[in-house]
Amino acid sequence: MTNYARRERALLADLLLSEGPDAPTLCEGWTTRDLAAHLVVRERRPDASAGIMIKPLAGYGERVRLSRAALPYEQLVDQVRNPPSWGLMTNPVVDPLANTLEFFIHHEDVRRATPGWEPRSLTPEFEASLWRTVKLISRASLRRLGIAAEITPTGRPPALTGDNPQVSVRGDAGELAVFFFGRQRAARVTVEGDPATADRLRTAKLGV
Repeated sequence: MTNYARRERALLADLLLSEGPDAPTLCEGWTTRDLAAHLVVRERRPDASAGIMIKPLAGYGERVRLSRAALPYEQLVDQVRNPPSWGLMTNPVVDPLANTLEFFIHHEDVRRATPGWEPRSLTPEFEASLWRTVKLISRASLRRLGIAAEITPTGRPPALTGDNPQVSVRGDAGELAVFFFGRQRAARVTVEGDPATADRLRTAKLGV
C-alpha cells in the first residue's frame, strides 16, 4: 500500500528547495521558509505546536517557529524531509492518518501560490484516501457553520450534512480537500444553491 504521506512529504521538500526560502504560499503572511518551519515544529516540538489549537500558547509556539525558521534553509527543508521515525505525528501507525492531508494541502499551498498552476492528476486510490478524511472535516465544518450541504466528489457518491441541503459542492477529491481546508479561492469546485449561503461558505473559516 502506498504511503501517500511520505510521497507528499518528499514532493513538498523537493518543491521547497526548488522555490527557495522566499517564495509565496497560500498561508497568509508566510513564505516557503515560514511554512517549512511550521511543519518542523509541528512534528518535533509538540509543546510549541499546541499553540495552533490553544490560543494562550500561540505566542510561545510562534517564538519557537521563528527560532526554527532562522536555521539555514537547506537544513530546515532536510528536517521536513526526514522527520523523527517515532515521533508523536510521524510514527508508522499515525503518519498516514495525520500527515497525508496535511502534506497534500501544504504542497498545494506552495504550488498554487504561483500563477499558471494547474491541478495535479491524482490516482483514484489517492483521491479515495483524501476523500475519507475530507468527508469528516467537511461535515464537521458545515455543522459548525449551520450549513446543510451535499458534497459530491467526482465519480463518488455524495456526502450529506443535514436533511435539506442549502448548497451543493462538487469537484475532484483533491479540489474538495483544498476547499474544505480553508483555501476556497484556490480550489476548483462548483458551489451551487442558495446564493447567500454559497457566498458565506466561500468566505468562511474552514478546516482544522
